[in-house]
Amino acid sequence: MPIPEDVTGDEIDKDVRQELQSLPKTLAEDVARNLVMAGRLIDEDPEGAYGYAKVALRLASRVAAVREAAGFAAYANQKYEEALGEFRTARRMTGNVELWPVMADCERGRGRPEKALEMAGAPEVHKLDKAGQVEMRLVAAGARRDMGQLDAAIVTLQSPELASNSVQPWTARLRYAYADALLAAGRQGEAREWFAKAVEADRDGSTDASDRLAELDGVEFVDALDERESESGNERGSEAAPAPAPAADEDQDRDRDDDTD
Repeated sequence: MPIPEDVTGDEIDKDVRQELQSLPKTLAEDVARNLVMAGRLIDEDPEGAYGYAKVALRLASRVAAVREAAGFAAYANQKYEEALGEFRTARRMTGNVELWPVMADCERGRGRPEKALEMAGAPEVHKLDKAGQVEMRLVAAGARRDMGQLDAAIVTLQSPELASNSVQPWTARLRYAYADALLAAGRQGEAREWFAKAVEADRDGSTDASDRLAELDGVEFVDALDERESESGNERGSEAAPAPAPAADEDQDRDRDDDTD
């Protein structure tokens, strides 16, 4: 797959670069460049990211960072079975538990929410950092919703992190998930309150909390560009409209005048 010349491979994380040092220099550079492309495209073009990740995987399948990248690319394309396999392999290689929440979410994607809940109660969760534990809570709440247990999902999300006024990287998503669960349970007033709190914490626009809040408030947004184009089209239509045909009485009057002449 083509890679722009400005992508050198030096853009990757230093820890990943260190893992690639086990490879021959030229091969390591090729793998690094494909990983950079996969990282760049994973949000806007998941299929493209998947393609680059597969190239990197073919070149260096024994590197844990490559298996992890391939897992995330598959996950972004909803290939949950494949993603879970890559994450499991990466975890075996490193012994780290960082991937535990996303592995549990893959189980949800496979239609196995019960397995995700089982993983949420496993000892590995206690080894996660705070961000990982919050992520695991989000996955567990999602699994409860998959099973139709809305009240349990709401309770699962209730935590010190949710109640805290400090804004952390996970705050917006946690508040958003809580608001969405409340809304699904028919608790619209509370849902509106928490969507508003999610908006306050969502500094980088990672959620559509502002749109959800506006929807609850009955606010409709009109695209100014579309409105101008519509008005312009109406004006052009008026200019191009043909002159009205003469009335039948006018035609008859002209015919009588011709006969008189």
